[in-house]
Amino acid sequence: MSDRALKTKTPVGEHAEPQARRGLGHALQAMRAIMLRELYKFSQQTGRLVSALVRPLLWLAVFAAGFRNVFGVAIVEPYDTYIPYDVYIVPGLVGMVLLFNGMQSSLAMVYDREMGLMRLLLTAPLPRPWLLFSKLCATALLSVLQALVFVVVAALIGTELPLLSLSGLHALVALAAGALMLGALGLLLSVHIKQLENFAGTMNFVIFPMYFLSTALYPLWKLQESGAEWVYQLARFNPFTYAVEWIRFALYGKDPGLSPYVVLGCLVVFFGLACWGYDPQRGFGGLTKRGTP
Repeated sequence: MSDRALKTKTPVGEHAEPQARRGLGHALQAMRAIMLRELYKFSQQTGRLVSALVRPLLWLAVFAAGFRNVFGVAIVEPYDTYIPYDVYIVPGLVGMVLLFNGMQSSLAMVYDREMGLMRLLLTAPLPRPWLLFSKLCATALLSVLQALVFVVVAALIGTELPLLSLSGLHALVALAAGALMLGALGLLLSVHIKQLENFAGTMNFVIFPMYFLSTALYPLWKLQESGAEWVYQLARFNPFTYAVEWIRFALYGKDPGLSPYVVLGCLVVFFGLACWGYDPQRGFGGLTKRGTP
C-alpha cells in the first residue's frame, strides 16, 4: 500500500473513534437527563410518595393485622418456621408498590407523549429503544426507592424481616428486576392507551387481576387445597406471581427456582413489544403518523 493511501486512511480512523465516543456519551447524557428529570419530578410530588405508601401500609396495618391470629403460613418454603400472616404478606405488598408505580408510569408516559417532554424526545436523534430504556430505568429506580421506604416503615411498625443479611442483596436484585419487568409492562400498555380518559378502565383490567391472581396474598398451595383450580392455574401463569416469589425466596436466602427466568424473560418480551409499538415505521404508537388518514 502506498504512502498516499495510508495518509488518506489515517484521518478516517482518527475521526471514527471520537465520533463513536461522542455517540456513546450523547446516549448516556440523554439517559442521565431523563432519569434526573424523573427524580426531580418525584421530589416535587410529596403526595405521590405518600399515596404509594398509604395503600400497602393500610393492608399491612389493618388487613394483615386482622388476620394475624386467624391464620398464618405453615412451615413451607422459603420459611423454616411457622410465620404470622403479616410477615408473609410483606413481599406481596412490596410487589404492590412496584405494580402500581409501573402502571402509573404508563399514565405519565401517555401524558408526556401527547403533551409533555417525551413528545419531543421521541423525535430526538437517538434510537427510540434507548430513549424507552432510559425511561424504563427511571421508572424502575423510583419503584425501588418507594419499595425500600415501605420495607423500612414496615420494619419500624414491628414486622420481622431478615433485612440485615447477605440475602438482602439478592432480594434487592429481585426487587430491581421486578420493577423493570412491571415498568416494561407499563410501557407496553402506554402504546395502546391513546387518551388519558381510557387509562382508568385499562388499569382496572390489569392491576387488580394481576395482584389478586398471584401469591401476594396467599400461597399457591392454599388455592389448590381450597379447590379453586382455575384461580390456581391463572396465578401460575401470572408473571407478577414470579416477581413476588423471587423477592420472597431471595429475602430468606432460598433458591427461587424458575422465578428469575420468568421475570427476566417477561421483561425482554414486554420491552421488545413496547419498542416495536413505538416504532414510527410501523405506525403502531408512532408519533410521526398521528393525524394521517
